Amino acid sequence: MDSIAVINAGSSSLKFSLFAAAGGELTLVARGQAEGLYTAPRFVAKDAAGRTLNERTWGEGTKLGHDGALEHLVGFLRSEFVEHRLVAVGHRVVHGGLEYAEPVRVDATVLAALEKYVPLAPLHQPHNLAPIRALLARTPALPQVACFDTAFHRRQPAIAQAFALPKSITDRGVRRYGFHGLSYEYVAQAMPQYGAPASGKVVVLHLGNGASMCAIAGGKSVASTMGFTAVDGLPMGTRCGSLDPGVVLYLMDELKMDARAIEKLIYQQSGLLGVSGISSDMRTLEASADPAAKAAIDLFVYRIGRELGSLAAALGGLDAIVFTAGIGENDRALRERIGRDASWLGVELDAAANDRNGPRISAPTSRVSAWVIPTNEELMIARHTRRVLATP
Repeated sequence: MDSIAVINAGSSSLKFSLFAAAGGELTLVARGQAEGLYTAPRFVAKDAAGRTLNERTWGEGTKLGHDGALEHLVGFLRSEFVEHRLVAVGHRVVHGGLEYAEPVRVDATVLAALEKYVPLAPLHQPHNLAPIRALLARTPALPQVACFDTAFHRRQPAIAQAFALPKSITDRGVRRYGFHGLSYEYVAQAMPQYGAPASGKVVVLHLGNGASMCAIAGGKSVASTMGFTAVDGLPMGTRCGSLDPGVVLYLMDELKMDARAIEKLIYQQSGLLGVSGISSDMRTLEASADPAAKAAIDLFVYRIGRELGSLAAALGGLDAIVFTAGIGENDRALRERIGRDASWLGVELDAAANDRNGPRISAPTSRVSAWVIPTNEELMIARHTRRVLATP
């Protein structure tokens, strides 16, 4: 049976999914991850029902790295799924720049082009490309497809992508790109099966450790909270979100911080973690009695409310809101707060439906419907991979 593997590589992790491709359908066979690749590596793989298929640890201090994790993953897939013929690998790649507005089959030339975007996503792009490079070297005949988090937003109106900077700078690609596009694309395609108004004016809230919001009209991205990088917009688990550029100048002039120190601050030491001083995990903060934990949550909710109003303005109205990703799909209390703050827009949640996690969580009388739709970026990547390889 033909199968497609999906790989999502982070700075210290390698997540995978395996889909069987038969009869025009894509069916999840297994998923898992290797994490702690440079400290204490651990691999776990589970079948579609959640049963553990394989588990291994390498011990504290082992630097397995992406290459080692990939080698173990390939060996596991070949030994565990002998009846499956791996026909392609799809990869999540954060940045496609101006050049790539669609998924693309990767060869050495495309890989070199994607490496040019490392400065635009320094904490993501190098790790996304690492397994592609390794597989090109190890199995060059195996088709690989890069699927971009920026691609869904590339058809936004030009004004929505623009910064008020000199043309000599914006011509170098300095503009708003938007991210989490694979998630938004999946949700936009999944809305009809839930009965949500897919052809209307919708704001999707992708709320997880990385968080953003996207205005979608007729299934197309109109505006997004994330911009030039994935640190813009909402405060996140460890990322600061929108920040006055003058703060960066202050950090340089008064605190004598260099670019790398500022990068670490805004990507890894801010957001929920920075404000609370406790944790980047919303569950930990909600369980805490510390006033700083409450302050972090309050700021997160406040900023979501402000961005919701902004995105509704970009749409020229609002028909629905959709919650997705880890926090959005599971945090009933946070959804209730967001819905209450959005009552001025016509949002009225149904408490019982919200407690059940939906899918529809708005009251019948609500002028703006509200939904919980689980995202599935891996399936979106598998779909793109199959489509690209089917194209002559």
